[in-house]
Order: sequence, then structure tokens, then C-alpha cells
Amino acid sequence: MIIGYMRPSQDDPNCENQNQLLKRKSCDRILKEEHSSAKQRIQFDKLMNTVEAGDILVVTRLFSLADSMKHLADLLKKLEQKKVNLYSLNENINTQDGSGYHFLEHVKALLDLQADLTSEQTKKGMDEAKEKGTKLGRPRKLDANVMKAIQMYESKEFSIAEIREKTGISKTTLYRYLGS
Repeated sequence: MIIGYMRPSQDDPNCENQNQLLKRKSCDRILKEEHSSAKQRIQFDKLMNTVEAGDILVVTRLFSLADSMKHLADLLKKLEQKKVNLYSLNENINTQDGSGYHFLEHVKALLDLQADLTSEQTKKGMDEAKEKGTKLGRPRKLDANVMKAIQMYESKEFSIAEIREKTGISKTTLYRYLGS
């Protein structure tokens, strides 16, 4: 069975263009989401519960199907497990011909690249911040116990053991705050 799937977008809010393109592909069934939200895909959920091996899912473009590379990779994997083929008209991707499932491998490679780029940029930014003298991490915040411990220490009436016992603040933490 050839099943068309469409979802509203900024360019096609009523799915008119998508509907015309899917009708030209002789879809046996066309499912239309009523909204563009990625969170509530009622028709897509129904579709995924009813598709059978050998069915072909047709979308006008991958954007109608997925909202991110990771989402696309997950959906492609589910379709592959169900032995459902995907045909994206705009990108001319067809998993029915043998090369189409290689597309999943390309998507996975691009996901890895995206993660590596993000990680590298984060590390570069952290190194630059360190060079400028910026302290990284969550800023320390004085709480009531730390302030009480500092007051007790500065009063010189209490030993470190007494301060630790009464406030729960360790010697190391106390000295760290006293030093800053």
C-alpha cells in the first residue's frame, strides 16, 4: 500500500501543495495532520501502528516527517524494522531501491558529525574562557550554613570541629569560602 503523509508548515499551512504532489504519486491513502506540532502527531502515530511490511510511506519532503536529524534517524530505523519503505519526493530518497537504506547510515554519520562539532565548539569556548580568567561551572552561592560557619570561624570562639558539627560544613568547604 502507498501511504501519503503530510503536515502543515509555514509554506503550506493547509497542506494544499503537499496534497497535490501526493495525489500525483497515486497514494492509496493520504493522512493529514491538523497542526504542525511535533509533539502531537495523531495521524502519524496511527500510521506507524497500521503499516505493514512492503508498504511505502510517501512524503513531499523530509521536513514533513521529522523535526531534527536525530528524529529522522529514529524514524528511519523504525521504518526499516517494520520493512516499510520511504519515498521523499523533494529529496528524491527512495528506500525501495537498494541505495535508499544507505541513507540511514548517512544520517547517522551526519548526527555523529553534528555531535563532534558541538563538542569541539564547546571545548574551544571553555578554553577561551579559561584564558580570559573566567571561572567555569556553576557559581558558588553562600547559603545560611556557610555564612554561619564563616561567622563562627571569624568569632574565634569555636574550633573547626565544633563549626563542622554545628553547621555540617566541612573544613575544606569553609577554607574555600574564606579564601574567596
